[in-house]
Amino acid sequence: MTASPFGMGPNIVRLPLNIGVSTRALFDLEEEHALFEAEGVSAYSELQRAREKAPLKPGAAFEVVRRLLALNAAAGERLVEVIVLSKNSPDLSLRAFNSCKEHGLSIRHGSFTSGRSVAPFVAAWGIDLFLSNDHDDVRAVVAAGAAGARLGSAPNIAAQAPFDEVRFAFDGDAVVFSAESDRIYKEQGLEKFLEHEVRNAKIPMAPGPFGKSFLPKLAELRKRFLRPDGTSRIRTAIVTARNAPAHERVIQTLRSWGTPADEAHFVGGHEKAPILAATCAHIFFDDQECHVDGASGVVPAGLVPGPHDPDAPIIPASN
Repeated sequence: MTASPFGMGPNIVRLPLNIGVSTRALFDLEEEHALFEAEGVSAYSELQRAREKAPLKPGAAFEVVRRLLALNAAAGERLVEVIVLSKNSPDLSLRAFNSCKEHGLSIRHGSFTSGRSVAPFVAAWGIDLFLSNDHDDVRAVVAAGAAGARLGSAPNIAAQAPFDEVRFAFDGDAVVFSAESDRIYKEQGLEKFLEHEVRNAKIPMAPGPFGKSFLPKLAELRKRFLRPDGTSRIRTAIVTARNAPAHERVIQTLRSWGTPADEAHFVGGHEKAPILAATCAHIFFDDQECHVDGASGVVPAGLVPGPHDPDAPIIPASN
């Protein structure tokens, strides 16, 4: 039992954690997608059928999905479910499931919509986190209040964290937390923003898209896999452009929710990529494209759509 992110008292968190993933996020389908863009659906379908038995290579979401699914074997129960949500046709679903089997991914469920948006099926499956390369689907999911991110290509580096761990890194405002503080900065400026955060340091922020369902379930998983030394197979890091004195509200909010972070990095105006490389995160989520682009060379990075200018600073560093 943990504190509710909505500030409504104790909240019972029920697993499994449900992850929805597109085929292009899970596997490397860049060649096939380029053919689809250049020559259309018929050429794409013909190529997919011809390669039906050929396993697809891992995509940006592959490593985090693989490590999450490995928790089920360790626990002896299905604490994580992964559902494939694809705009491919049912006829072309065979290659996706064949590839899952070849890579040892225990994925049993999926929806294949023949070009229709998969966004309506996120709620139908009870998805806690949706990972896709499709901007419109991800934006629709986040607008509906769920956690979602648009992934790019996987970085050309091998995961370095211990095999039995899965490591998540998150930006704070407009991702884990609401964009309320950002609005204060936009409307009243940096000085008023800092005054507001110091004055409200012990008042929890409202949850953002990742703070509503996904983070509480991830925190429950973290507790299930605690080791005797207090570490867990689930490791979380907050990597935010906030710095002192706006840092305290982050910690107080996570404490009130019962979702403590294993690491917090208040980077101010420094680049996030070197910090993310040091965390050995398997996936990172941010609502600013500049941070996602910068991080994507060292970690699979997902853009969380927000109601702001993608190039404008969300939470500025104070000097």
